[in-house]
Amino acid sequence: MVHSTSLRDTAVASHTGTDRVLWLVRHGESTWNARGLAQGHDDQARLTSRGLRQARAVAVHLRARPIRALYSSDLRRALQTAAPLASALGLTVTRDARLRERCLGVLEGTAAASISPAVSGVSDGRVADPDARPVGGESLRDFYRRVAQFTDELTALRATGGAGPAADPGWAGDVAVIAHGGTLRMMSAYQRGVPVEQMTWEPLANASIVRSPTGWPPHSQDNRREENR
Repeated sequence: MVHSTSLRDTAVASHTGTDRVLWLVRHGESTWNARGLAQGHDDQARLTSRGLRQARAVAVHLRARPIRALYSSDLRRALQTAAPLASALGLTVTRDARLRERCLGVLEGTAAASISPAVSGVSDGRVADPDARPVGGESLRDFYRRVAQFTDELTALRATGGAGPAADPGWAGDVAVIAHGGTLRMMSAYQRGVPVEQMTWEPLANASIVRSPTGWPPHSQDNRREENR
């Protein structure tokens, strides 16, 4: 099943001929999702048979959209999810390591449910401590800044129509990003000008599709740049 969803306070605008929509897609169910293991940057997990079905369903759901550029985390579970959509659209997937899930260091491969809020920085569905850091991993603040850097670059390319070294004629249409739950939460918050300290941390099912607001960047871009320093 594909879950078409919107994170809290994410505006959903009607699509017109001149709008450009950013589609944010979480990867399908992985073997480590099924086992309840924390994944982070670890790249051992593959999509389960259910996850592969979800990836095909994402492609069916989005293939009629005017998507002209497709980005993905360089981790296997995201690339496997991106593959059917790329095939359906006739696009090449642009891999970017900045779209990876939060690095959890020594906790990768352990039971996700056993990670305490004191280490994760997340409690009761909200960011409680953006500077909490697993040993060998990233804090939420570092994670936010990494994703923000990608988002700023994407925004700049959109504003210039893809001019420059990464020029892509596809900037006349929509863009899809295939990544991870944490990454998509960060990207959505940053686009809306929500600082990491004020973020919610809501559930986001495998293969969820989030329709990001049209007309990005938002009016609060200056504040976002300050947070990203």
